[in-house]
Amino acid sequence: MEKVDRTSGFQKQGIDINKLLLIGVASLMVHSCRTGSIGPVKTTDGIIEIGLEERQLTFEPKGHFLNQRQVFSPDDVHVVFDNRNEDGKIGENRSIQRLNIETGKIETIYFYDQQSKYGPGMGAVSYHPNMEEVVFIHGLKNASREDPYGFTRRFAMKVQIGEAGDHVFGPMESRDVEFPFTKGALRGGSHAYSYSPDGKWVSFTYNDDILRREAETNHGIADLRTVGALWNGDSVGIKGKQDEKNFNGERVAFILASVTKAPKPGSSEIMKAYEECWIPQFRDGLGPRSTITYALAYLGDIINKKKEKSTEVFISQLPSQADQMVTSIDAGTKFSLPSVPAGVIQKRLTFTQNRKYPGVQGPRQWLRSSPDGKAVYFCMKDNQGEVQIYKVAPDTGEMVQITNNHFSLDTSFSLSSDGKYLAYGYREEVFVTEVPNGETHRVLSNSEASSNTGLSNINWSNKGYQLVYNRKVLNGTGHFYQIFLLDLSKYFKNK
Repeated sequence: MEKVDRTSGFQKQGIDINKLLLIGVASLMVHSCRTGSIGPVKTTDGIIEIGLEERQLTFEPKGHFLNQRQVFSPDDVHVVFDNRNEDGKIGENRSIQRLNIETGKIETIYFYDQQSKYGPGMGAVSYHPNMEEVVFIHGLKNASREDPYGFTRRFAMKVQIGEAGDHVFGPMESRDVEFPFTKGALRGGSHAYSYSPDGKWVSFTYNDDILRREAETNHGIADLRTVGALWNGDSVGIKGKQDEKNFNGERVAFILASVTKAPKPGSSEIMKAYEECWIPQFRDGLGPRSTITYALAYLGDIINKKKEKSTEVFISQLPSQADQMVTSIDAGTKFSLPSVPAGVIQKRLTFTQNRKYPGVQGPRQWLRSSPDGKAVYFCMKDNQGEVQIYKVAPDTGEMVQITNNHFSLDTSFSLSSDGKYLAYGYREEVFVTEVPNGETHRVLSNSEASSNTGLSNINWSNKGYQLVYNRKVLNGTGHFYQIFLLDLSKYFKNK
């Protein structure tokens, strides 16, 4: 493990107070004209208007890009982010930072001083639910023009955050791309990490470098994206020489979804698994109701009976004893992925082929689970063609529509920690829908005087009802992703 100490102060740059005041006044005027008041008022389209004001937290002329989940520290004092100013620029980013939302102080918790336009790159940082620890995508350090950052050339970097800036970092998974491969190590690139509620598991999506290379000359092979998880109950030591592409990590890795290049039309075989979430306290239904296991929900691309690609919701249920999974896996071959552990049950939850608009649809989205594990949330078009949020029960497969808006949400959505509220965006406005009754609130209106764009990455705090999210703000030389906060506590705490 290595240590890094790079702390930077917070400087508010480029703030025009008069402009901010004018924007605020204009926003209130627009809102007042729309609702007739600043308080909660139901409009003719059924939306409840709430006069809340956002607070900009970052101001420097650079990117402050939030992950789409788990950005808050356990005590909700800090949020973590990377410094991309474009979503697809992970390969060019060199730093991970965190912001104290109470003081405005920004600290650099990881920095790579040999970054180039080819890599290694880093980003999409998630906070541990119970500890001062984060995990994020890190490209291979031997990135070059010939081998730049890519889907199969990245891994999970963990940072333990020290109080004095003495942060400790190292790979979370082991990586081995030289034959004979090591059981429990990965052979390619992981990304999009998510901690389970207790932090014992970290999920990821995965692309295999061995299959990618084989597919260059063997058209019967394909590098198919799948999902997996890292377990903290065991570690893996690779057999060969350690270098910048083969190394040891602290957790054992499992592939958790079977994928195939040519799914049978009309079957539940999938050719891609992605955008996963943990289902907490999942009751497996195979034993006493007190039996609690882990399960991972994810999107799976199938081929329907019309021989068209469609996306459905799947889960992989894990056995109750994770140590038994270790003994049952193999390391794969140059023609096949590492095996899914014995005891993992892959199950399709949604069957939408008979709907007017079949399949999961809408903006890029990551599934969300209710705290009790009884519902998994996803987006799909209603019969009018509008993208709404639905839920499906993992035990029965019953689907229920949650939102009933006259518009299609155009951002990913986030579920509050108590499972009561869904937050999402549409045309630079923020909406919150109550899960029990489907009532939708416009909690942030888009002022015509505002030039802010790119609303994205909406996150609920771990406790209470605070939202942070990204917008691009004009600052001197260009538009930069900044972090904003919206405090809904006063309005929603008594509901």
